[in-house]
Amino acid sequence: MDRHSLFGPLPALADDADSAVAPTLRRTLGSLAVGVGGGAVFAFAGAPLAWMLGALITVTVASLAGARLTIPVRLRTLMVAVLGVMLGAAFTPEIGGQIAAWGGAVLVMLGFLVASMALVVVFLRFGLGIDRATAYFSAAPGGITEMVLAGEAHGADSRVITLMHATRILVIVAVIPFYFRVLEGIDVPTLPPDAESLLQTPLFDGLLMAACALLGYWIARPLRIPAAALVGPMLLSAAVHMAGWTAASPPVELLAAAQVVVGTALGARFAGLTLRSVWPYLLVGAGSAVIMMVLAWFAAALFAEALDIDRTGLLLALVPGGLVEMGLIALSLDVDTAMVSTLHVLRIAAIMLVAPIAFTIIDRYMLRRHTGPGPR
Repeated sequence: MDRHSLFGPLPALADDADSAVAPTLRRTLGSLAVGVGGGAVFAFAGAPLAWMLGALITVTVASLAGARLTIPVRLRTLMVAVLGVMLGAAFTPEIGGQIAAWGGAVLVMLGFLVASMALVVVFLRFGLGIDRATAYFSAAPGGITEMVLAGEAHGADSRVITLMHATRILVIVAVIPFYFRVLEGIDVPTLPPDAESLLQTPLFDGLLMAACALLGYWIARPLRIPAAALVGPMLLSAAVHMAGWTAASPPVELLAAAQVVVGTALGARFAGLTLRSVWPYLLVGAGSAVIMMVLAWFAAALFAEALDIDRTGLLLALVPGGLVEMGLIALSLDVDTAMVSTLHVLRIAAIMLVAPIAFTIIDRYMLRRHTGPGPR
């Protein structure tokens, strides 16, 4: 079955997965105003992770309603680096002895990736008629831009891949905090409970964290480390904190601002689209997100006790809702943030390295199976 015969042609989407609208000062300020307003409303209502979720949901709705919202890549990169420093602060000097215990969790994560990708590919390919390459790279939970580029190289529809990944992250980020609050009875606060204000942060610690953010990104980017703006600062911050040079984390005001920017940037990915034109794809993307969340829940329930790992932490480490977003939830819940962050870094790296090669092998096998053996 052809994908277009099922849903009809997609509207034009931007090639850049990070921004569908060209950023200008006016659009940026307007987007931030919408994001801050949504975050403030959610914070007033006592919603979990309010500044990020409020911005995310409000900007997404506004974008699909026709608002041309956007966040400049540089601003998003800066705020992601701040969150990387914050995640690195979870790597305390005592964490070294715990790293060996994460081996079992890594194996569970790799098994989860294979199983979840297989289920989602079946769902997209055979249940909905999406072509093989597009279904495969839509199901691979790596970076959006990286999966779009890899998919294009194999003839996939980059527009569908962009929508599927953006929808997956949006749905998971929106659902998981409310899942913990409503079904698990675990409160997810708006900000990490032990975060200090800007005025409480010593000057030396502030300068050291700023250096981690800037140097970490500048070192990671030319090395082509996955999610360099996040992983580089996180690794440098982890090294500094594990060495005992500081125990501080970015101030609460900066964390709130970073959440607003990240939530706004994710919601702005839908700018230039209309709900009427893309709602079938959003439903399909939401369905794939539900498949991954349910499988992650079962994996955490089955293996957490055997691995002697907190079930909440293992669930957050498995659910592919984005390294930044899942790390923020882990911090807010005060679970094993270092493990959660590390497993997500490994997930992204594994997908980026293995997924394109695996698809090439699978594609050749499927082609050979349909055409039969060549002449001897």
